[in-house]
Amino acid sequence: MAADVQSKQWYLDPMDVEGMWKVSTGKGVKVAVLDTGVNPDTSSLKGQVLQGEVPRAVSYNATEDYLGHGTSMAELIAGTGAGGGLQGLAPGAKIVPYRVLTKGVTNSTDKKKTPSIADAIKAAADSDAQILSMSFGGDITNPDEEAAVKYAQSKGKLMFAGTGNDAESKNFIGFPAAYPYVVGVAAADETGTVGSFSEHGNYVDLAAPGLNVPTWCDATFRAYCSDGEGTSMATAIASASAALIWSAHPDWTANQVLRSLIDTAGRDWPKDEPSNYLGYGLVRPRKVLESSSINPGPANTDPLSYENGTGIPGVSSPPSSSASASAASQAPKDTSGDATSAAGSSSNSSDDKTQLYVILGAALVVVIGGGAFALARKRRTP
Repeated sequence: MAADVQSKQWYLDPMDVEGMWKVSTGKGVKVAVLDTGVNPDTSSLKGQVLQGEVPRAVSYNATEDYLGHGTSMAELIAGTGAGGGLQGLAPGAKIVPYRVLTKGVTNSTDKKKTPSIADAIKAAADSDAQILSMSFGGDITNPDEEAAVKYAQSKGKLMFAGTGNDAESKNFIGFPAAYPYVVGVAAADETGTVGSFSEHGNYVDLAAPGLNVPTWCDATFRAYCSDGEGTSMATAIASASAALIWSAHPDWTANQVLRSLIDTAGRDWPKDEPSNYLGYGLVRPRKVLESSSINPGPANTDPLSYENGTGIPGVSSPPSSSASASAASQAPKDTSGDATSAAGSSSNSSDDKTQLYVILGAALVVVIGGGAFALARKRRTP
């Protein structure tokens, strides 16, 4: 089984995991996975999940995954691959699980007890976790969530979220990816081609493998499905990439870890002209780990200051071709929305804070570039 599922993790060899693991496995880094819960008993996650570090106030059913989604993301990040399980990109890292409220939660008791996104982010911000991996999104901006994100940033956390899977319909990059200080991650295939489902715009910061990535088929945890596609997977892999770097450079700040990912990202366009589709490019943590002289830049300067609306004097000018990636389409919505979960639930939440959907979907791909995984071609345009 191990050879079967791991052979389908096509990105492991191109990213040179064996070479990276000689330098870093992610040891010493904790990743908070905010999702549908994380099952700590899969063969790949035994000993990898720190459920005891989840504060009691937000610990409800943190280790009971109602979709299999959160467990899949945790395995993609820190799975050991033992017993035929998924091989995580950063198997030395540890997972801190947070089950958050999405529309996939249908039981009334669960709805009342499952923590809100904002509460989970705040709790993770106060924890020892350095990275927050959030493979979900929704159309509705929420002041509590935005405040929680800003709080997490003030606590030195590095946050990743998927840009969404509805590019072929509405193409609205949702929240939390569209909040300042959250790194929006797009999904690409092994040729560096963005998925046609992967939402695009000025909130795309980086890209990572997100097509044909194996995940658990469902919450029974009986089998993996090999055709998983979505920005969820890309978010998990980007988070794991950051864990590898932070483990190798424990004195770096979140800004420096992120800047190193941006500076070494695979792209064939100028760095100051980020793509609407792949942002600054495809994550390549190997390029950071193999360089003993890499300069991570200033510790306290946000490498996405202009995207985040916090332009800092003395920092290079804004990207020259990022002029308004359709600002109207990216403005926060004030409608109630109709977010749906990966499970296809039609139930509605009575609270806008919970009207989110887990990012997990399948789609065809649209070619915007060619060449190896390290390259893709599309500049950010109005």
